[in-house]
Amino acid sequence: MAGPKPRSIDEYIGLFPPEVQDQLEQMRAAIREAAPQAEETMSYGMPAFRQNGVLAYFAAHKDHIGFYPTPSGMASFEEDLAPFERSKGAVRFPLGRPLPLDIVKKMIRFRVKEDEACRRHWKHRSGLSLQ
Repeated sequence: MAGPKPRSIDEYIGLFPPEVQDQLEQMRAAIREAAPQAEETMSYGMPAFRQNGVLAYFAAHKDHIGFYPTPSGMASFEEDLAPFERSKGAVRFPLGRPLPLDIVKKMIRFRVKEDEACRRHWKHRSGLSLQ
């Protein structure tokens, strides 16, 4: 992707062919459904969703959609992700094949709980009241 970095998820998605845009929009909608309080942002040149911290990133590549739910998000779903190429913190969903949106939503719900637990831990340690 040459040129200026996209400033929004809409700009990012608009850079790709229609069939890739469709899959990116499906990912976006699945994440939004599983984390309705999350804020959309761009980080490291990729679409991201954050609450207290980043829940997950996603991105289009030459032959796959990359989904980056952090290493903890990956470790808890090894069995679900067995059919896909993956690394410690990422999974690759092949372009042109149906996205496993139920798995994406499960992983995001897990990350929301993890994110909230982290927020509570740090607020407690700092002596701030939880709201």
